[in-house]
Amino acid sequence: MDDYWLAVLWTLLPTVVVSAIFFFVLRSIIRADRNERREYARIEAEERAKRGLPPAASEL
Repeated sequence: MDDYWLAVLWTLLPTVVVSAIFFFVLRSIIRADRNERREYARIEAEERAKRGLPPAASEL
């Protein structure tokens, strides 16, 4: 019976590991995109303020 559970573990382990790696990679990509967009909006707002333009309309 111990061999059965060991086989189940070794069968499921690669799927769980690959899924976890995929999750963390995707999460880091989404976070990086969010931070980049936030920083770009901040820089754009500063540049518009320097030129005396009104703030950009936020897109919903």
